[in-house]
Amino acid sequence: MQIRTESMQITTELESDSDSEAAAIWKEIEASESFLVCSMYQEAASLASSILERLRHGSLATLDMLESTAMVLLQALIHLPRTQHIIDQLRLHFISVKAIPPRVLLTGACFQIAQGSGLGVQEFVEDFLNGWILEDARYCAVITETNVEDGSMKERRIVLEINEYLEVVELYAITLLATVRKDIDLAISWVEDASLPEENRQGLLRRLRSMHSPESTILSQPFPQSPTNRNEDYSLKERNISEGLPQAFKTKHLNNEKDRSKNALIKLSKQIEACFCCFRGIHLKIGSTKFVVTSGKILLGCLLVFIYYVFRKKQATIKRILRRQAISVKRALVDLWQLAFSYQVNPLAAVQPPSVATRQGQ
Repeated sequence: MQIRTESMQITTELESDSDSEAAAIWKEIEASESFLVCSMYQEAASLASSILERLRHGSLATLDMLESTAMVLLQALIHLPRTQHIIDQLRLHFISVKAIPPRVLLTGACFQIAQGSGLGVQEFVEDFLNGWILEDARYCAVITETNVEDGSMKERRIVLEINEYLEVVELYAITLLATVRKDIDLAISWVEDASLPEENRQGLLRRLRSMHSPESTILSQPFPQSPTNRNEDYSLKERNISEGLPQAFKTKHLNNEKDRSKNALIKLSKQIEACFCCFRGIHLKIGSTKFVVTSGKILLGCLLVFIYYVFRKKQATIKRILRRQAISVKRALVDLWQLAFSYQVNPLAAVQPPSVATRQGQ
């Protein structure tokens, strides 16, 4: 009994120590967020980096701690500005790329691409996507980490939900390969070979195939190149990848708006054409004279006939309505006339002398 009591006391002390240490870490995270709000970006980045280093080698790291601290670090780097170092900082503060929370990875990759420094983003995202296995409606991966105390190696299992993994897949296939590099065929090939749920795979393939156009097919055909120009073309391609994403993000929405307006106009023209398909022009020939009755004249004639039919059908009702309106107008005019001449006025009252009125009073 005494041994059991001592073990329970030791367990309670360890839990209280871990709780206090976790509370201290959360206070430091809140302090880094306060630095960020006060525009003290260098202090926020330094404090967030130190917190991530402790979480990397400690056993108290939770997903909320990692996400909150990493988000502070990303925003501080953006405002410093050191956006081009985002991926390097993430690699530095996490034991593996797969250990980075998906939300942090997506945010950092999108910020670095949008700033035009997207050269290493593709390799970074590829390292994250490789090595996952789909098991029981979840993605699982095993990474190896080093024990700080004795230097031994141990394995760590990481689990991701399907929607989190698919968000990174969409960033890689749709944004990086198809939009930035404009290599839709490579994106389609990668999606076909990737370990994805079949429904999601078909959805991505439909989106990628819809991005194909005759113009992009012509532009993507290879042209003969001389050996001296291959290096220049390769560097130009890399520069276009790094500089083309902001423009692609800006024009993507505009292109979608243009396509929607164009489709709406085409749909409207088809509806109008369907309305006039029954009223085509009529060609009449009397002797050597030809007459052409256009669809507009036919439509106008039909409209006049319809109005005449309605008028004849509702003739009694229309006459009754007009008679009521005429009677109402007549009554209003008579009432106005009677009101105007019913008030009696004595024209001599205005010129009667005051003295006469005084004598009459006496």
